[in-house]
Amino acid sequence: MSGPVSSTTTTAAPPDSQRSRSVRQGARSLRRGAPSWSASVVLAVIALCFVVPLSWLVLASFDAEATYETALPASFSLANFTAILTPEQTFVPLWNSFILSGGSAALTVIAAVLAAYPLSRFNTRFNRPFLYTVLFGTCLPITAIMVPVYSLFVQLNLLDSLAATTFFLAATSLPMAIWMTKNFMDSVPVSLEEAAWVDGASAMKALWHIVVPLMRPGLGVVFIFVFIQAWGNFFVPFILLFSQENQPAAVSIFRFFGQFGTVAYGQLAAFSILYALPVIVLYILVSRVFGGSFAMSGALKG
Repeated sequence: MSGPVSSTTTTAAPPDSQRSRSVRQGARSLRRGAPSWSASVVLAVIALCFVVPLSWLVLASFDAEATYETALPASFSLANFTAILTPEQTFVPLWNSFILSGGSAALTVIAAVLAAYPLSRFNTRFNRPFLYTVLFGTCLPITAIMVPVYSLFVQLNLLDSLAATTFFLAATSLPMAIWMTKNFMDSVPVSLEEAAWVDGASAMKALWHIVVPLMRPGLGVVFIFVFIQAWGNFFVPFILLFSQENQPAAVSIFRFFGQFGTVAYGQLAAFSILYALPVIVLYILVSRVFGGSFAMSGALKG
């Protein structure tokens, strides 16, 4: 009797195991589906946090009687854009922003390349302490150093100077730019420079004619990073620049806030759209000019 019983039990086992396996797979699929719904809800909430302010910005810019509430305008109008398209209101502040942001970004990229080259190509005992010092410089808040910087600008008679403010903005962005540029430069093979040295090129010539062209996408990233930081910087120009003809757009936006709490919401929205467009256009242009991720494709062939 024991033999048939054991055979019966062995033949009944596979359906139970298959059933239990299907139950486990169903539970696993349910567990996989649950995070997807929760992630979708979280992403939808985050999207609303961005869409609602942007929708107010667009709608208020075309509403001559705009308020702080998000609502469709009674009649679409270009009166807000017409009111702000003046040299004093828009063109001069945007030009000052271009000078500050573009100048500081160009100076930072050049200085970062020169500083990152020895850190990337030469292994010395000073590399790590220097990088830690640079990392410490990135952690300093700008508000903590503005008091001595303001005192230095007063002593050197550099207040209300676009050039001096541009150099200071470049100096504040240099630590992070050095870190980023070094990482991009490490990806360029040293063998390419060695081949240039064999042909008689100097170290600096190999740097500017071999290394820099191959890391153009990385330099484009650094340039955009520094440019956006300077473009949206309000605190430094507000402290160091006084006259309206030298103030950038980030500071001149205060003109839309009147006395006793009155705000020109429509003009503020229209100015904000014009203020954001140059950064978007610059990103598109730089991404096309500096190329994609295939800058070094075929560099080591042959």
